[in-house]
Amino acid sequence: MATLLQRIQEDLQKQGIQPRTADARAWLRSKVKDLNVSPRSLTRSERANYTDATIVGKMYFFFYDPKTKERMTYFDKFPLVIPVEEKRDGFIGLNLHYIHPKHRIALLDKMSEAASDSNYDENTKLKISYPYLVSAARLYESTPCVKRYLYSNIKSRFLEIKASDWDIAVMLPVESFVGASTSKVFSDSRKKF
Repeated sequence: MATLLQRIQEDLQKQGIQPRTADARAWLRSKVKDLNVSPRSLTRSERANYTDATIVGKMYFFFYDPKTKERMTYFDKFPLVIPVEEKRDGFIGLNLHYIHPKHRIALLDKMSEAASDSNYDENTKLKISYPYLVSAARLYESTPCVKRYLYSNIKSRFLEIKASDWDIAVMLPVESFVGASTSKVFSDSRKKF
């Protein structure tokens, strides 16, 4: 059984639409509204690319239960994260779910100049770091996305998203916020940039 991302890629090809283009993104925006997608449906496939570790600059979905959730106004229990710095007990990453999909695409476009190559295949990663994000004023959309994750609170394996599927992944409405609606989170985040 093909994964959701594979099925979307196949649909793009059938339509004759080149991935990572304005046409592909417009098609995705219209298609996403019709998808019956959830975190569980996204991770259910046997052919999904699971891993036990993250690599800085790649993109992952996973289930998370924050250590300090009682003190948090809200949190995303199914983050879409690009790790930017490894720590002994976890990592710092950009959880793209904290910003509206149009801002996710804009940020991804800006960060694409830091891609390790232009192939957008399984070897592609973003050559970014936490200090790079802090010093790069033009990456202002990243401000509300920077989050700290502890390995002890990760509740699943990591679902690695191939670089060729990054555009698709950022458009999927699978954010799973606890404590606030998605529109509230987007509104709060927008005030930070």
